[in-house]
Amino acid sequence: MSNMSVIKAGLEGRADGGGGGGSPRLQPCAQPPNNSGGGGRTKDARYQQQLQHQLQQQRHHGGSMLKQPSHNEPADVVRRALDFKSQGTQCYKDKKYREAIGKYHRALLEIKGLCRVLGDPDAGSNSPSSFLPSIGRSSPLTDEQKGAMENAELECYNSLAACLLQMELVNYERVKEYCLKVLLKEGKNFKALYRSGVAYYHLGDFQKALHYLKESHKQEPSDTNVIRYIQLTEMKIRRNAQREKKEAT
Repeated sequence: MSNMSVIKAGLEGRADGGGGGGSPRLQPCAQPPNNSGGGGRTKDARYQQQLQHQLQQQRHHGGSMLKQPSHNEPADVVRRALDFKSQGTQCYKDKKYREAIGKYHRALLEIKGLCRVLGDPDAGSNSPSSFLPSIGRSSPLTDEQKGAMENAELECYNSLAACLLQMELVNYERVKEYCLKVLLKEGKNFKALYRSGVAYYHLGDFQKALHYLKESHKQEPSDTNVIRYIQLTEMKIRRNAQREKKEAT
């Protein structure tokens, strides 16, 4: 067979066996497309150059080629903060207290971020309440959104205190801190008053504990937990007074 015949047979997908019988058709090997050629790279480079040129032109004229969606719009921040707070509440109901603490902290971070969006210079400070002092300023928030943020921050601090009280090792100093943040805004908040009293009791400041417990008792006179802690606190105060009297004599 001539060389031309062999080439032709190969192109047709057949092999000449020399005995007159046709052999099976050869299946071509599938090859992946080759996009690494110089032509593809040249087109990509040309496109990148054009894109850079357009961006430079837009910056020169003070605009942007494409308007990117903002994740820091006040309405978006409000929604995220409320979502994190709701997730924290569900975790608390499921007794996943550590997860709940994380969710409440995320909600508070969103609220602090909203302060920065609204131009509050104290948003990053350790002020007692990061959002509430700036809520009255002129802002794109509606009155409903402002009220929702105020309530969300108070609920987050109150709920953080509640979560900490459920831990095996309770950080009573932190419980007190969170409750006092709430009381700065709502001085008659029952939960914050009661938990402040509990925190001061376990920190050994029985006079302050009795003050906050009695204030909470005014809000809920029939609450058995409040009554029990008042009795325990008064007992501690009497014992301390008796011990001091003995030491004086």
